[in-house]
Amino acid sequence: MSSWSQVLTLSSASAWDEVFTDLHGASRIKVPDRHAPWSGRLEWQRSKSYGLALCSGGEEVVHRDARHIRSDPRGTYELLVPLAGTAWVEQGSSSGEIGPGSMALCDIDRPLTFAHGAELRGISFFMAGQNVAGRSPIAAGGPHILSGAGGLGRVVRQLTTTLHEEREQLSETTFDIACDRLLDLVCLAAEGGNDSAPTGQRATVEASIRRYVRRHACDRDLDVVGIARALGWSARYVQQVLQAANTTSRDLIRRERLNVARTRLVSASWSTYSIAEIAHSCGFGSHASFATAFREEFGTTPREARRSARGG
Repeated sequence: MSSWSQVLTLSSASAWDEVFTDLHGASRIKVPDRHAPWSGRLEWQRSKSYGLALCSGGEEVVHRDARHIRSDPRGTYELLVPLAGTAWVEQGSSSGEIGPGSMALCDIDRPLTFAHGAELRGISFFMAGQNVAGRSPIAAGGPHILSGAGGLGRVVRQLTTTLHEEREQLSETTFDIACDRLLDLVCLAAEGGNDSAPTGQRATVEASIRRYVRRHACDRDLDVVGIARALGWSARYVQQVLQAANTTSRDLIRRERLNVARTRLVSASWSTYSIAEIAHSCGFGSHASFATAFREEFGTTPREARRSARGG
């Protein structure tokens, strides 16, 4: 098992409190009898972007109020997916009971009450608040009680469960990619299952994508996955935003690389470099593919562009 994955078996309520607050943030935890025997188990997987934890333990009531949030802000959201038993979730004016047929999406940095009996066993999916807000203001504006009995909600529940079951088979990078996809589905479920990219922040997202590509156009391994991970969104969402702007990540990267190449071809500081060297420096794999793309974009060859800049 990798160092970013742990399994803990806990035999006291105090030990459980310590582990619980490490995962969920500072809270006030009440149990019926702190001196009674306690049986708790926690299995978690955690990267820099996401966390996944299977929890089971005794009866408790958890309050995370404004004082706790001020002292220990997390900037995260949590999707609670019960596998057995039931829990009561209350945040703001929303409250409800969740069980194996339902789920709750909550903002950890808003006052929250969470109560359950000893029979509860569930998986919590932790995600950065900025990633939720970047995809869907509706999802970020929760809390949301989501159905997991059928349709998209059932897919979310099954994917969450499968991610936990297969945790030892995943690298940290693969884990993050899978969690990106899961977060997309969670946001769609929170929006009522609308199968399209959220539109509220699309113009801002598009500008950020274009700015990032402009700055990193010459990185040879630049692709939609790298763009998405750097900006905190999913590759699917980036593709949808660019599609709405009538372009693709591949076309955008190629166009920015060609703009850089044209600037270098006519620059005195690059005059000692060959056209092939400039093409390579801008991320193109071959001189031939660069020359073809350059002519299609600008209506002239790289050699003609350089000769024209030198006065013929």
